[in-house]
Amino acid sequence: MASSLLLLLDDIATVLDDVSVMTKVAAKKTAGVLGDDLALNAEQVSGVRADRELSVVWAVAKGSVRNKLILVPAALAISAFLPWAVTPLLMAGGLFLCYEGFEKVAHKLLHGNKEDTAHHAAHVAALVRSREELLAVEKDKIRGAIRTDFILSAEIIIIALGTVADRALEVQVGVLAGIAALMTFGVYGLVAGIVKLDDLGLRMSRMADSASATIGRGILRAAPWLMKFLAVAGTAAMFLVGGGILTHGFHAVSEWIRDAAVDAAAIPGIGAVLGALTPMLANAVAGIVAGGLAVLAVKLFQHLRAKPAAPDNDRKPPV
Repeated sequence: MASSLLLLLDDIATVLDDVSVMTKVAAKKTAGVLGDDLALNAEQVSGVRADRELSVVWAVAKGSVRNKLILVPAALAISAFLPWAVTPLLMAGGLFLCYEGFEKVAHKLLHGNKEDTAHHAAHVAALVRSREELLAVEKDKIRGAIRTDFILSAEIIIIALGTVADRALEVQVGVLAGIAALMTFGVYGLVAGIVKLDDLGLRMSRMADSASATIGRGILRAAPWLMKFLAVAGTAAMFLVGGGILTHGFHAVSEWIRDAAVDAAAIPGIGAVLGALTPMLANAVAGIVAGGLAVLAVKLFQHLRAKPAAPDNDRKPPV
């Protein structure tokens, strides 16, 4: 009896160890989407009154939990009954990351600051609306944020599933549940902190203590830059992670990148740095190229769908 209990505890410890290791691997691979998820959700509360920001974040977080309760069992069912679909779904998720990243960069370059100015003006105008109008705006924002969360969560769950597709079911359950909990409570906890950062800075800037006031003014100046940094870092990580998924899916490309990294690492002096940077640069380039081709294909498809049908000049006029 005692030996059976010890064996059971040993098996549990082994599973927990595997779950811990694979969760770290999955978290690393999903970092790009997590960064983008953080930036997007922090941006969702722009235009919301300060006293309602945390309520909106909490409502979106609850919607995110419901999304995970759908996505995690669905991912486990795919792994159990359609294991061949994991790799295609993983590749599709990587391509979507590259597409989304390239579209964001292209949109920023093509539209410049005009759209940002109009966006800010719309948010300022929203703050002087009636309470009923503000609540309606909040509901729309919450619904939109939950839809966005569902897409990003699906990407993260599929990427995490790809790291444990060949593991036992209990490891898959532990890793997916751990990633789901991390991305929900971690992301929305950080979002809540970020959206209230300016309030903290404003309160500290009004303190009588000069040191606290100086720190508060520094926080107020840093808050907008933090949001910009999160957006840029999230986009860059999307190219790195998405490109890495795509290159890993093609054995020949993956082998070439590995050989190039080994050759770069052999260079005297700076080999260690070049060896580490080469795979990252190769994955980033692959992600940018794949994203550009995906955006081009989507725009071409949209153009062909929107193109009006040519008039039929060969038809005879009615008698």
